[in-house]
Amino acid sequence: MRRFRQSGFTLIELMITVAIVAILAGVAYPAYTQHVVRAKRSAAESFVVTVANRQEQAMLNSRAYFAVAAGTTAQWTAVNMNVPTDVSANYTVTVAANNAATPPTYTVTATPTGTQASKDAKCGNLTYTQAGVKGISGSGTVADCWK
Repeated sequence: MRRFRQSGFTLIELMITVAIVAILAGVAYPAYTQHVVRAKRSAAESFVVTVANRQEQAMLNSRAYFAVAAGTTAQWTAVNMNVPTDVSANYTVTVAANNAATPPTYTVTATPTGTQASKDAKCGNLTYTQAGVKGISGSGTVADCWK
């Protein structure tokens, strides 16, 4: 009588493979989601600094800073700026200006919205002032949040 050797995987081999994949996924997915959150925050930081540069140009040109309220696309258009879609999808960017102060001041604020707000609670709102001071509203540190 001849014995035929069956080819294929045993149940234990399959279970070991599934366990390894599960462990890798358990490590990789949280790291990936944190990377996505940091990338979205980085896009907002870049735009906030761009707005600050535009504010300084406005001060040179018209001796006044501009203000932009939340959700007002027309005000961004009036100062020849558009909020990039990757920023507007995750943040609301506002500009508060006080031209009556001596010296005049402004604060650019990027407030996270939607899932970005819940996933990036340690940083919260990103702020930037005319003095170049960076700030956050969350429990993290400015050094960790502004990179």
